[in-house]
Amino acid sequence: MNICIVEDEAVWRNRIKAAIEKYCKDKNISARINAYDSGSDFMENTDADLLFLDIELAGGEDGFRTAEKLMASGSRCRICFLTSHTEMARQGYKVNAFRYIDKKYLEEIDEALDFFFKTKIQERIIYCKDFAGVRVKINLSELLLVETSGRKLRYLMLGGNEHFCEGRISETAQSLTPFGFFHVQRSYIVNLKYIESANSHEVILCNGLKIPIGRVHSREFKKEFFKWRMLFDE
Repeated sequence: MNICIVEDEAVWRNRIKAAIEKYCKDKNISARINAYDSGSDFMENTDADLLFLDIELAGGEDGFRTAEKLMASGSRCRICFLTSHTEMARQGYKVNAFRYIDKKYLEEIDEALDFFFKTKIQERIIYCKDFAGVRVKINLSELLLVETSGRKLRYLMLGGNEHFCEGRISETAQSLTPFGFFHVQRSYIVNLKYIESANSHEVILCNGLKIPIGRVHSREFKKEFFKWRMLFDE
């Protein structure tokens, strides 16, 4: 998860970054946080999932213009505008603004992050290679589980489609954990979103599949599953 900040004033930039870091630490969320003092610097490194963007930047830069360039690049990044002049927020409809935060009320950052993670955490595409070397596109919001299958990894999708790709289960689990997946036992990674029920011994997925929970994973699973339900369930 990549979170970026574009704010020309160092004091505000540091305060905003500190607020995001505290939120991620408190929620045990893994995120890379990068801060920039100009829109042009940010546009050279646009790999962001969420952007906190000041509307009025130094040197005549316009935050709305930066947002327009970002949208034109095809990015799916969500934008949260920062401003000391809330009357300017009306212009944000042109760039589909995610949130507006008055700099006098930085506590609103927590609310914005809550909503972002609730609605966007699994709206992500990953790619893996099958054993013919073909690049396979995986939409995480539709990925039910990953399991070992011989020397391959089997990606089972919600609709029943499956992909057999290269990779190691441990490395794949590490990369998927920030997006609501859990390595329940040596051979399985499951999407917490699609767990219908769970006890101390097994999880039952929405398709009825029962998967045992590894003994060494049981305590951590309970914690992560509870956290997921608290954060993301309606």
